[in-house]
Amino acid sequence: MADILQEKAYKFALRVVKLSEYLHNEKHEYVLSRKILDSGTNIALFIEEGKQGENRQDFIQKYSVANKEAFKSNLLLRLIRDSKYIAENHAESLLFDCGEIQGLLITSLRTARKNE
Repeated sequence: MADILQEKAYKFALRVVKLSEYLHNEKHEYVLSRKILDSGTNIALFIEEGKQGENRQDFIQKYSVANKEAFKSNLLLRLIRDSKYIAENHAESLLFDCGEIQGLLITSLRTARKNE
């Protein structure tokens, strides 16, 4: 599951980079574009760090932060959608991907904590 999660998070981060560029360059929206760039790419970053963790506790800590960043990204995407900065179908696609990542992170964390 970790490889699937890692790949989904990476692809999501790429989509977020493009979204942030669009918001910044086309919509001249600077605050939300920066925040979604940070949180959306941090998910993949912390998953990568978790995979390189020194022990199970380090893995759990990094995946927990990735999970928090996913929830933050979800909120920001809803704000971007409801502010009408992007089309509804684009927002829903991003929210779907984010939700999948959230579910995979929660499952990974539950399994890791159960096996502690």
